[in-house]
Amino acid sequence: MSQGYRDTVRALATAQKGAARGAPAYSRFVNRRLGRFLAAWALRRGLTPNAVTGLSAVATFSGIALLALVPPAWWSGVAVALLLVVGYALDSADGQVARATGTGSAQGEWLDHMVDATKIATLPLAVAVGMYRFTDLDHGWLVVPLVNAVVGSVLFFGMILTEQIRRAHGVTSSAGAGAAGGVRSLIVLPTDYGVLCLAFLLWGATDAFLVVFGLLTVATAGFLALASRKWFREIGRLGER
Repeated sequence: MSQGYRDTVRALATAQKGAARGAPAYSRFVNRRLGRFLAAWALRRGLTPNAVTGLSAVATFSGIALLALVPPAWWSGVAVALLLVVGYALDSADGQVARATGTGSAQGEWLDHMVDATKIATLPLAVAVGMYRFTDLDHGWLVVPLVNAVVGSVLFFGMILTEQIRRAHGVTSSAGAGAAGGVRSLIVLPTDYGVLCLAFLLWGATDAFLVVFGLLTVATAGFLALASRKWFREIGRLGER
């Protein structure tokens, strides 16, 4: 690792945006660090934030395509997990590049959210296609990825909508660590997209994968129910201001 690259990584760490309070542990402690290394690489090659978002999309959707086009196997599961992990890290890197270069824009935020919305919907649908094409499992199991697609899309929309309404009322989300935030990060770990990425290491063992995938889906659905109740009350209080 060159001295210049190390200096860039340190500079990014110093200027890093604070993590949201209670953000899931993988996203907070692993993905942000991986994103920092990739952001340093991108900065030293003069890549724009939108170019980094494009690389994230290429990695992510390549992994998603493998699920629908290649029979489940240990090697394809590893490939899918690796591509999704890299895509997720690049998703963190684009914002870090934008902040480091002062080139953040509404256009870049729009592009980032569009890529995120597409991957959240298409990933579980690709799981359903792969299961249908390449396994002899009862078709009733297809309900699991279909439910995951709905839950994931609604959760993402709810998070974005709530944040936009907060901004419209001059309220910003709290950021920072602290003991409570660290505990919550571990509690919500099953809802972490990074954990979902790693779950595909089991893709070759379809039965085991479905158990884990199903548990993650249930955990995310439960989180959505609780978060929706909290957001609804919060938005109601904003309307009274």
